Amino acid sequence: MRAPTRAGVLRAAERIAAILPPTPLLTLDVAGRTIWCKAECLQPVGAFKIRGAWHRLSALSEAERARGVVGVSSGNHAQGVAWAARRLGMQATIVMPIDAPAVKLANTRALGAEVVLYDRAGGEDRDDVARRICAESGATLVHAFGDPWVIEGQGTAGIELTAQLAAATGSGPDLLLAPCGGGGLTAGLALACPEATVVPVEPEGWDVVGRSLSQGEIVGTRADPPSTSCDSLQPPRTHAVNFAVLQERCRFGLTVSDSEVREAQRLAFSSLRLVIEPGGAAALASVLAGRIEATDRTVVILSGGNTDAAAFAQVLTTSD
Repeated sequence: MRAPTRAGVLRAAERIAAILPPTPLLTLDVAGRTIWCKAECLQPVGAFKIRGAWHRLSALSEAERARGVVGVSSGNHAQGVAWAARRLGMQATIVMPIDAPAVKLANTRALGAEVVLYDRAGGEDRDDVARRICAESGATLVHAFGDPWVIEGQGTAGIELTAQLAAATGSGPDLLLAPCGGGGLTAGLALACPEATVVPVEPEGWDVVGRSLSQGEIVGTRADPPSTSCDSLQPPRTHAVNFAVLQERCRFGLTVSDSEVREAQRLAFSSLRLVIEPGGAAALASVLAGRIEATDRTVVILSGGNTDAAAFAQVLTTSD
């Protein structure tokens, strides 16, 4: 597997710009300081994952396209792959957990993908399921984060936001905070924005990237990790292709609690008029909770907005 590069991110940015408009970069006042929020929740599939999916699938040969693709996802990457596959006239099969949010399952199927369910609580490994399907069909595996094309595609958000912030202030970001599952988005941003401090933000108990960075090697989830509302940020471990970038460019990670995530969801709704799913609000939660001091050029990624209506309504109407 080749290594992702900044040159690859720039190539991906050209591909993305040809089919998608930039998502907004919005201002938000937090404790007397203005931060900037990249609204990736406004992508056609409701999340940044469309970037990596399009870069990966559009790079496939005609022979590879004919055999289709297999993705693994709790929902956002699933929709990105399904959207790209439909646009390119390809077959997509997505391996998804049986407890994925209903809205994500329904949206993935509506985009024309075949969904294969697995039981992560019962110990099934989604990567094993995906590899078996690929071996049987000859399809190409499009991993949710452990793929150089996917990493480069996610990094295009960094190219966009740098241009947007520079147009508004004259300078690019010096601090970038991103929700982190396996590290695809964080690694992509690290390649795209070499002058900024890039910080992955994970749910408490699921900080596989942060702990890997602090220990200097890839580590998996602890035994019996706590439940979390951040369904999109629950990988068992990061991958070597991600860690190689993260270890070089990211010094540390942060964690946030479910209650802090809910507070961030409420603020994004009341102040930005945005619907953000729990995982998509993790980076904003870290700033609101004082986990890190924001600067005048801090950018927070609001990575996704695919949440069930009833669950989001409960967040808005229930105080912690």
